[in-house]
Formats: sequence, C-alpha cells, structure tokens
Amino acid sequence: MAAATLSAPPMFPETHDVDKLTNKIFSILENKFLFGCNVQHHLSSTSPPGKVRILSIDAGDGILAAKTLLNFQSILRRKSGNPTAHIADFFDVVTGAGAGGVLAALLFTRAKEGTAPIFTADQSLKFIVDNCRKLTHHSPWTSGVFRRRSKAEKVLKKVFGDLTLKDTVKAVLIPCYDLRTGAPFLFSRADALEMDGCDFMMAGVCGATVAVRAMELKSTDGTKKLVAVGGEVVMSNPTAAAITHVLNNKQEFPLCKGVEDLLVVSIGNGESNSGMSSSPAAFVKIAADGAADMVDQAVSMAFGEWRTSNYVRIQGNGIGIGGVAVREKGKEMLADEMLGQKNVESILFKGKKLVEYTNMEKVEMFAGEVIKEQERRKNSILPTVLLKNLGTNMGNSPCRSSSATTISTLSSCQL
Repeated sequence: MAAATLSAPPMFPETHDVDKLTNKIFSILENKFLFGCNVQHHLSSTSPPGKVRILSIDAGDGILAAKTLLNFQSILRRKSGNPTAHIADFFDVVTGAGAGGVLAALLFTRAKEGTAPIFTADQSLKFIVDNCRKLTHHSPWTSGVFRRRSKAEKVLKKVFGDLTLKDTVKAVLIPCYDLRTGAPFLFSRADALEMDGCDFMMAGVCGATVAVRAMELKSTDGTKKLVAVGGEVVMSNPTAAAITHVLNNKQEFPLCKGVEDLLVVSIGNGESNSGMSSSPAAFVKIAADGAADMVDQAVSMAFGEWRTSNYVRIQGNGIGIGGVAVREKGKEMLADEMLGQKNVESILFKGKKLVEYTNMEKVEMFAGEVIKEQERRKNSILPTVLLKNLGTNMGNSPCRSSSATTISTLSSCQL
C-alpha cells in the first residue's frame, strides 16, 4: 500500500487551524486505506467536470428505503420534466444489501422486452410491502446447514425469470457471504460481462443477499459455485464497496480520480428496535446497524471537505423498524416521518450532528445535483462513464474491472 506523502513546514504557528489539517490528513489516509492504494486523492477544491452518481441501499426490511426512493423518483420526474423517468436513468452505479439488494435489482434490471427496468419505484414499493415477510422473515433455526427452497426464492423467480446480471442497465453490486471461501462476495455486472463464470441469475443473486440460511448458487455456466447467506450479515451498508469499485475501475469510470468526482446517496432502512430480545436474529440486526453506522462515519470522513456537497446519508433518527411503533403507525407512515426529520451528518472525530435541512429537503437537493450532472453530460466531449455492454470483448484487456479485486476482505470472482 502506497503511503500518503504530505509536505509541511517543520513548525506550525499556534494559530494554525489544526482541525482543518487533521481533516485533510485523515481524508488522505482513509482514501488510501479504504478505497484503494492506487487512487490519487486531490486536495484542490476545484474539481474537474463530471461526477459518477452512486445509489446505495442498506439492508433491512426495505420498506423505508422503497418509500424514500418513491419520493426520489417523483422529484426526479418533476425536475427533469420527464413523467416516465426511472431511478436508473439518473445513476451510474447501484449497490444494495439484503432487501436493499432486491430493491436495487428491481430498479436496475432490464425487462426481457425493451430497455426500461422491470419495475418503477412505486411498483418496487408495492412489491416490497406485499412480500416483506417472505424476503426478510427470520425463521427459527433448524438442524442442518441447508434448507428447502424458500418463499423468497419462489417469489423472486416469478419476478426475474431467467434474467441475469448481464441484463442490468447500469453497474450493479450486491453482496452476500460465501461459506465456501469464508469471505464476503460481491455480485457485479462488470464481472458478469467479462466472464460467464461470474454471471448469475438475478433471482439467485437476490435470494443470496436476503438468505437467512445457507443456499447453494451456481453461475450461469456452472463453473462458479457459492454457498451463500445474506448480505446483511457482512455488509449491511455497502456504500464503501461501491466507492471502491468506481475508484478502481478505470475501464468504466476513466475520469474518476477521487471522492470529489463522486455524487453518493446512501439510504438507510431505519434503526433496529429489538427491545430486550436476545434471539440470534436480534443480535445480527444490532450488529448490522452498528456496522452500517461505522461505514457511514468512514465514508463521511473520507469525503472530507466534499462531505456536505457530494455525500448524503438518509437515515431515520430514533425511528425503529419493529415493535409497537410499527404496529401502530405502519412502516410507510414511519417512512414519511423519517423523511420529515432533520438530516444527520457524521462529523470527523465528533460523532453526529443535526443539520438545518430535513431528510426530504436533502433528497430534493441531491436530485437537483444528479439532474445537473445529467444535463452537463449532454454537452460534454469526454465521457464520464463508459459502461460495458453485452457483446463487449474483454479478453485482451490488460486489467479487469472486478468489483472485488481491490478489497482484501472480499472474494473476487475468480474461477
């Protein structure tokens, strides 16, 4: 790993802004460690034109995130003047874990006939509401490692049919945990387009990321085999994985040099409300919530001075996703309450603070930024994004765009 080099005078005056310097140093180190050793992070406040737009969706039951995305879609349609626009039209990369991965797949997988995604945001919300228990229900532990085909797999097969990772419209990243290798695994469109051994059925991908018990999964050509459990266990907030993928994938994102070249929105799924429960499922949920907050803190610190302009985290503050509150209000009403709350930002070495804008206002502002980037690209000579398409031959490429090759704790799609 390359070390960051900082040139500084030997002595600092007492009035020097130490906090600002510490922020810059930590931002460099964080990017070097978390997002790849070959990334050159620039401290200049002047960013080159063009930003890669990333949507990240946390694990959870999916309803709070789905309702947020429905509002996001409405704003994008209004601001763009296109009443039939899809979420996928305004993002270059999507990542999601657990039910968030299912949402990502619904919104970014191409229908068998045509070029539009199979579901709009409102259809996705209805699907998640109707099938929430099937997708996220933690059934009691039984003997043996494997279990019969679940209700989740059946309903996912009905929606996705024979569609695979190659049928997604933008860069898609969905995690699970592979018991064969004992490491997280990231399903990736980029990998699928490079090798058939990395292409998986979308129904299987979604089944793997929500699985509460081990399930066997094979690539479309049968050469790659996984024994998968859900993405919530290892990557409840997949934002960092998506950022790493972009910064180390120069084939598809050739002009992206650092976090200043990104626009990232990370959508949470509410906080756990397990009460005094000591069940395994409750402990897993608590651990997942803690991990999601840690990722938010790390990403926020990595963005440094671009934290407020290029990174937005939408998450309920003190709103649980279980228990009495849900029974009394319903999750869609809780989602509206979450969007009406003041937004919370992670501050370097200082925890979190409430900002002046609500979550809904942050969504509105971020929608304006992604549309601005969309309009900028219409007159741009240099492409910000060069996504691979079906039929692209990568056999002679000197380097792969694998989503996992730059993260030491992730399994890459190696045969």
